[in-house]
Amino acid sequence: MTDAITVERATPEPLLSASAVYGNDSHGGAIAAARAFTADFLAAAPSVRPDPVVGERVELAQLVVSELVTNAIRHTGGPCRLLLELRPDTLEISVFDREAAAPVPRGHDPRRIGQHGVEIVVAVCESLTVEPEPEGKRVRACLSLLPEYAGAADAADRSPH
Repeated sequence: MTDAITVERATPEPLLSASAVYGNDSHGGAIAAARAFTADFLAAAPSVRPDPVVGERVELAQLVVSELVTNAIRHTGGPCRLLLELRPDTLEISVFDREAAAPVPRGHDPRRIGQHGVEIVVAVCESLTVEPEPEGKRVRACLSLLPEYAGAADAADRSPH
């Protein structure tokens, strides 16, 4: 008998992944392109998972992508790379840029116009991490694709406040 040590990845390989680079010269066009790229990517989900991604989850993914890509372009002055990784029940959205400083969530202030991007991402995602990279950082958000999350959000919208 031989003893053996096996190594397993903490996170399994994604079912599907794709990336795109957006330059600072495209400004608003980059955001629209990133949102469209995300919708197209999630439209391909039925080829690798049993169910399509529900519309509410696609819209939330597009919102998260637009917030992260906007932050990267606006605050780093350089290009960024968007990486989408589809897992069985989640979508990992990563944006790589050349700035080492992490985005700073600001406290709730209904009088502040704009600068709510990180707050929005934290509110709709299961996690948000910032990881140092050799030439900048990776901002990674994990969004659930499970239908019960969509149903809970729909029920919350219908409930009296």
